[in-house]
Amino acid sequence: MTRWAVLGLLACAAAGDARGGLAQWRVEADKGSAHVSIRDGVLDVDSPDGVTLWYRQRLSGPVRIDYDVMAVSAGGANDAVSDANAFWMARDPGKPTLRPRDGAFASYDDLETYYVGIGGNRNTTTRFRRYIGRPGNRPLRPEDDRQAPADMLKPNVWMHVRLIADGGRIAVERDGKPLFALTDAAPYTSGWFGVRTTKSHLRIRNVRITALER
Repeated sequence: MTRWAVLGLLACAAAGDARGGLAQWRVEADKGSAHVSIRDGVLDVDSPDGVTLWYRQRLSGPVRIDYDVMAVSAGGANDAVSDANAFWMARDPGKPTLRPRDGAFASYDDLETYYVGIGGNRNTTTRFRRYIGRPGNRPLRPEDDRQAPADMLKPNVWMHVRLIADGGRIAVERDGKPLFALTDAAPYTSGWFGVRTTKSHLRIRNVRITALER
């Protein structure tokens, strides 16, 4: 029998709440230009360049990560409706911690991690990757490269994302439906979770990390 145990509820804490807020996240922004804030339990990420927000606590699997994300289109300079992305179970090979990076996308190539990019490349691709820790090499299976309009972001609409690392079962769900799945013979069983975007304006809420206990 299995059961899910809630490990943490993150971005739903208000910025002034001692239980949560921005202190839970490490921000890595290309050129330092991102504007990141939390208000009324919503994490707002508005950036002209690449930016990654890492949850500071290392996760150990089996684990499930749930959150809602919206791509904002309201006339702002960065309201491009693009790149609702995430890393999970991310690690630097052979190192106990995750080294800081400059927020540029290529700087994450040497991670071992799972990655999903929903509405990437100006909302023209939705992709899943298993990074193997080699700069310049981000493997992409043909079945994990989606370009249908139905797989892209819808402006100003909340989307629920679920990331799963359950032993060798790696999966992404969108609004309760399967999006990507991988049976990994050598799974990444621990590491860090991060949300990412580039030249876009995202809002994120109801981030929940849940451990699968056996």
